[in-house]
Amino acid sequence: MHLFREAGPGDFDAVARLYRQLHPGDPDPAATGAREVFARILATPDLRLFVLERAGTVVATTYLNLVPNLTRSASPYAVVENVVVDEDLRGKGLGREIMARTLDVAWAAGCYKAMLQTGSKTPATHAFYRACGFSADAKTAYLARPPQ
Repeated sequence: MHLFREAGPGDFDAVARLYRQLHPGDPDPAATGAREVFARILATPDLRLFVLERAGTVVATTYLNLVPNLTRSASPYAVVENVVVDEDLRGKGLGREIMARTLDVAWAAGCYKAMLQTGSKTPATHAFYRACGFSADAKTAYLARPPQ
């Protein structure tokens, strides 16, 4: 097992490095004001940014949003975003490990469900999420973006 923990202020560069692997066409997070957003995430109790360390190096991250809810006996639900494992270490079980630990936090918080979306069309990505306990058959997701 590796060290699973909440990200801290000193983890910005490591998380930004992983995010560049997730979205290589995006601007460098360090140049976009993302440090301030990172600090705001860390300061918000229902936003949980996790990292997984291997030999002292951050090798994976997830972002768990705990959403208060008035239905389902006022049980919160979880949204998991920005799941990234270092591209040089994929296929070694690190993704399953960080996802299992992230879901453990959601269940401990009383969430009645956890959701995620992926824009990937890669069969291996979908197989990974199914292996982590997610079903593509339970809900239909729609996405809206602001007008250009």
